[in-house]
Amino acid sequence: MAGSTKDIDALIELMARLPGLGPRSARRAVLHLIRKRALLMAPLADQMTRVAASARECLNCGNIGTSDVCDICTDERRATGELCVVEDVADLWAMERSGVFKGRYHVLGGTLSALDGVGPEELRIPRLANRITTEAITEVILALNATIDGQTTAHYIADQLGGRVRLTSLAQGVPIGGELDYLDDGTISAAMRARKDL
Repeated sequence: MAGSTKDIDALIELMARLPGLGPRSARRAVLHLIRKRALLMAPLADQMTRVAASARECLNCGNIGTSDVCDICTDERRATGELCVVEDVADLWAMERSGVFKGRYHVLGGTLSALDGVGPEELRIPRLANRITTEAITEVILALNATIDGQTTAHYIADQLGGRVRLTSLAQGVPIGGELDYLDDGTISAAMRARKDL
């Protein structure tokens, strides 16, 4: 591209860094945005500016929202005594999309991984233990990805919380190596309904 398109080139380069977009997809997306400048690009830029200024991590559960404590944590109807532990915010959003869980969440922020040097202190495991007491939690549902690191993390949490609370995990429908964010809503719903004690 010519030098006069350096701003457009920079936008394409930034878009190409997004998950699921490579250089070709980024070029197509940017071209579409430019063609729909008034209808799409300007409102998108405005919204991105607002979200960049207001988005924050929930101090209680780790979800992403626009206040210090997210809507799920402040919703009294969700104080069911059930706490669903997920690896990532994308997993929380996948669970919410399915509409099957009506309790509260706890986002770990990853999984234990000796290779990557991620131990319990790098995750929100100590905060999880604290929430069980302060929020009168009766059941912890471990909705972690069916990967080796996910299962290692689930076993560690089970060891830490054993005897303090009922521990369950998602059951049928979650394939080995599967990630919640990529599962359809029906599969997540079936796995939640058929959860089993650990």
